[in-house]
Amino acid sequence: MVSKRDFILVFANGIIEELSWVEPYLAQARHVVAADGGIRHPLALGHLPDVLIGDLDSLPEGVTDALVNWDIEVVRYSPAKDETDLELALLYAARRFPNDDLFVLGGFGGRMDHTLANILLLAHPLLNGHRVYLVEERQRAWLIVDETIISGHPGDTVSLIPLGGDVNVSETTGLRWPLIDEVLAFGPARGISNEMTGERATVRLAGGRLLCVHTTGGRLADA
Repeated sequence: MVSKRDFILVFANGIIEELSWVEPYLAQARHVVAADGGIRHPLALGHLPDVLIGDLDSLPEGVTDALVNWDIEVVRYSPAKDETDLELALLYAARRFPNDDLFVLGGFGGRMDHTLANILLLAHPLLNGHRVYLVEERQRAWLIVDETIISGHPGDTVSLIPLGGDVNVSETTGLRWPLIDEVLAFGPARGISNEMTGERATVRLAGGRLLCVHTTGGRLADA
């Protein structure tokens, strides 16, 4: 099972090297949003998104002509905009589906600036209160602002990376190297490559924001 909660699937125009793992996400998503050229990923699996958003300057060949015959919503923006296409897609999904998780696929690879910007979108002020996950086949990343539960397997890697400043960690459980009333400083890589000791770990914060990256050798557990 991909997730126990309803979720919206958002495709960015990054790299997905092998697509078969994406199929369960498509099957269970309540709504599918493609950010401009990200439409190429669901199309490769024979699936039309429900919505296409962006300035549409990165569409695969033939898609522009085909749009007139497809039953999908198209939200077109001018290229002279301040937001990236993924940013627009996430804000759209957050407004329309305020109670659903947002799963972003294809958010990594290619240009380093886009990859970094996509990660930092997790801290977008208009996404406060929304559960947004950057998802790859065996990795998932999300922002911790108070506490989180990590479901996985013994030996899974959990990295905790401060964003925007130092982070006060009240307590972690289920990790090989626990943190209790400690500070993870912004800059040093101390929080990289911790390990789960069981199928569940928790992280609780007293202040600051952490990027949590969960990497597993097996299938990702339920969100």
